[in-house]
Amino acid sequence: MARHIIHPHPPAVPPKRQPWYAHLYIQVLLAIAAGILLGHFAPDVGESLKPLGDGFIKLVKMIIAPVIFLTIVTGIAGMRDLGRVGRVAGKAFAYFLFFSTLALFIGLTVANVVRPGAGLNIDPTTLDASRISNYAEQAHASTLTGFLLGIIPDTFVSAMTSGNILQTLFVSVLFGIALAMVGPRGDNILNALEDFSTAFFKLVAIVMRAAPIGAFGAMAFTIGTYGIGTLANLAGLVATFYLTSLLFVLVVLGTVARLAGFSIFKLLSYLKAELLLVLGTSSSESALPSLIEKMERAGCPKSIVGLVVPTGYSFNLDGTNIYMTLAALFIAQATGVDLSLGEQLLLLSVAMLSSKGAAGVTGAGFITLAATLSIVPSVPIAGMALILGVDRFMSECRSLTNFIGNAVATVVVSRWEGSFDKAQFDAAVAGELPSVDELPEDMVPAD
Repeated sequence: MARHIIHPHPPAVPPKRQPWYAHLYIQVLLAIAAGILLGHFAPDVGESLKPLGDGFIKLVKMIIAPVIFLTIVTGIAGMRDLGRVGRVAGKAFAYFLFFSTLALFIGLTVANVVRPGAGLNIDPTTLDASRISNYAEQAHASTLTGFLLGIIPDTFVSAMTSGNILQTLFVSVLFGIALAMVGPRGDNILNALEDFSTAFFKLVAIVMRAAPIGAFGAMAFTIGTYGIGTLANLAGLVATFYLTSLLFVLVVLGTVARLAGFSIFKLLSYLKAELLLVLGTSSSESALPSLIEKMERAGCPKSIVGLVVPTGYSFNLDGTNIYMTLAALFIAQATGVDLSLGEQLLLLSVAMLSSKGAAGVTGAGFITLAATLSIVPSVPIAGMALILGVDRFMSECRSLTNFIGNAVATVVVSRWEGSFDKAQFDAAVAGELPSVDELPEDMVPAD
């Protein structure tokens, strides 16, 4: 059904090499460094640059819903085989469940072995609970029923405008299935949506040119507001979290990648611009549209990318899961609370559910942590005030780990389906395929 395809081999004429300073990842890296320096030496100025980061995030969020809708609908409708849609979704959710649970167990294990909060002996009554009251209230308001009902939008159009990825995902899957069931009569609609998709990915390329400005403003604000010195107060927790996440990516996801026939290091190099953008903005959503485009270009079918990437952003949060169990036990250790094995497993079970319930919510990591701690009364929720100052620094690592986990999941599910084009992947990661805005019209990404 697809009309366009990227050739699996390098084009006859290699793409023109850009000067080093024209590469997006170099620009973002320089912007992050400049933001750190400005925030450190002129913190007042750094704080005032928050609108630059916020503005870029808003630009990206503006295009996330239509990109997800167009990718999923054209992918499912182009497949026509609804049995295959169900099979891909089933494999994706099995992958998400296994590795999300594994991430929770790893966070729990590391917290028990390293014990980053031991010895702090902090009296919970001395903590300022008002600083985290807003997060606790949002966590209390989050219920399983509310989460399930929240997936259903008020109207079809509101799913595109509410900013809720799960609602967009819900209507996109339904419409894609409906269009597939219509058969040949829906070809005109499908062709029109494919043309819209081409235009929107061109819009993605335009928006991404503002990434260095957004990364600069966001990093300057973070350092200017919290200061690099903030890290020193809780260096043990931050270092433990970063090292645990790094080991998860290199050992766990690296092993998965090797078993699937590709190198995690080559994938990370291929996505370096997006990873730096996530680092600079502390938001994996900022790179979502670009991830969809790049995974299609790297040999993963549009139908699989469209299902795995958006659902992974809600259900495959490896970094967030490591953070939740690690932070929960840190608070317990710091306040002198000795949790039994049963209480720790209860925390893990609740974290598994609450991490899904807060998907798409601003400050989701902190909200899910509050929801998790509320289940075990012996751990004071006020203890979250201990990590509030460094949460922003840890959110960058959470976002990076979540992002990498979803990229790996996309390749793995494509391989499980026998639809992964290894030759095209090798060409893409080696830089032998031009960027999407340099492709001729008959080579734009498609299924």
